Amino acid sequence: MTRRIIPILISLSLALLLVISACRKDDTINNSPSVRLEFSSDTLIFDTVFTSIGSITEQIRVHNTSDEKINISRIRLAGGPESRYSINVNGLAGNDFQNIEIRGNDSIYIFAKVTINPNDATAPFVISDSIVFDINGNLQDVDLVAWGQNARYILWDTDRPNLPRYKIVASEGVDTTWTNELPIVVYGYAVVDSTGSLTINAGTKVHFHNGSGLWIYKGGSLKVMGTQEEPVYFQGDRLESFYADLPGQWDRIWINEGAIDNQINYAVIRNGFIGLQAETLQQYMGNQLTLNNTIIENMSGAGILTRYYVIAAQNCVIANCGQYALALTLGGAYDFRHTTIANYWNYGVRNTASVYLNNYFLDENNQPVAYPFEAYFGNNIMYGSQRNELVIDDTVAEFKYTFDHCLIKTETNIALDTNFINCLKNQDPLFVDYRANDFRPDSLSPIIGAGDPGVAASVPSDINGVSRLQSPDLGAYEWVPTIPRRR
Repeated sequence: MTRRIIPILISLSLALLLVISACRKDDTINNSPSVRLEFSSDTLIFDTVFTSIGSITEQIRVHNTSDEKINISRIRLAGGPESRYSINVNGLAGNDFQNIEIRGNDSIYIFAKVTINPNDATAPFVISDSIVFDINGNLQDVDLVAWGQNARYILWDTDRPNLPRYKIVASEGVDTTWTNELPIVVYGYAVVDSTGSLTINAGTKVHFHNGSGLWIYKGGSLKVMGTQEEPVYFQGDRLESFYADLPGQWDRIWINEGAIDNQINYAVIRNGFIGLQAETLQQYMGNQLTLNNTIIENMSGAGILTRYYVIAAQNCVIANCGQYALALTLGGAYDFRHTTIANYWNYGVRNTASVYLNNYFLDENNQPVAYPFEAYFGNNIMYGSQRNELVIDDTVAEFKYTFDHCLIKTETNIALDTNFINCLKNQDPLFVDYRANDFRPDSLSPIIGAGDPGVAASVPSDINGVSRLQSPDLGAYEWVPTIPRRR
């Protein structure tokens, strides 16, 4: 009897040990700071165009890649109780959860919900938040993105190495028009492909999300058809007053070589990184941009940056840029008339001149490779907070430039330089209020009546439609005491 009981007891003891061992292993929590959660996506995009108050739910899988149990000490919405989102964890809805356990190599699902009134004009176009996970002292997050107003949303659908995320809005040979019925919100880059064209009608408002922009690829065409009464706006997608004049909210308008009929009329381009970047990528193909009655302001990088391009501009204002307001590089042909360049950048230290002219680059052997350069500046203002707001950086090549009846802040001796014709040097233009981006001349400004009538005849009205034929002023604005500023 005893002999039969002993093996049974041994078997039971072994089985009990295995059970105890298994329970202990399953109950062990991995507290290592190297533990990381794995998510089914790093961003939840609620991709819906709303026509009425909408409530949309998306889900994300949270995976424990460890063999042991983990404890997520906290899962919360970064926006807290004020967030427009709510989340559901383990069947409970809310915005903040603690001590959520996941077994080894197992997962949980989190459901995220957003409720939006698309007719709420005070809501931002893009409503963002994130789910924050605190595990073993490490923070991870998943972004939440939803559209907040009735608008036309352009969302990137292509992600390729070494390229920004983008969506083609005008394919090869396709003509596309953006109208002003609804604001347009771009998330990623909106691309006009080779031989495609994009026309933007008067009164259209284009809003770019952080890092987004408009890309006219080589051979593509852009026509911005704003009017004095209804300009076209390019700006960020944050509508709160704090962002009204904040630079760097989006990337740039990027135009490559190609169409000879690219044109921008009565546009306001503000609060990005680079206002306009026009450049030749491979070979010259016409490369012409006509720029009329356009304001470019509050760019964290450059207002206009070119590389071997052709630009004709008149009645333009380029103001308050973190680097160059106007950088014409690697040669090209340029004609700027009645343009106001005013750079009083105050969001940090600016170490560059407002205007930079260049006709070469350095090759791999640090040797200059030059291109022909020709530029004419007539009845312009080039002024700002630096002692020298004009840098001419040329090398051995054809380099021609003329400053005709311009006001220039410079340390260069221009009195005996034949490239400068009847120019004013270092005289304060006395703008009405440069701190508020109001660059109309004050009644005592030296620019009043200082323009060349011959140049003014080619641009007979200022940016506000005021005639300048009798006694032209310098820059984009004529002095008229009662004229309101166009914004």
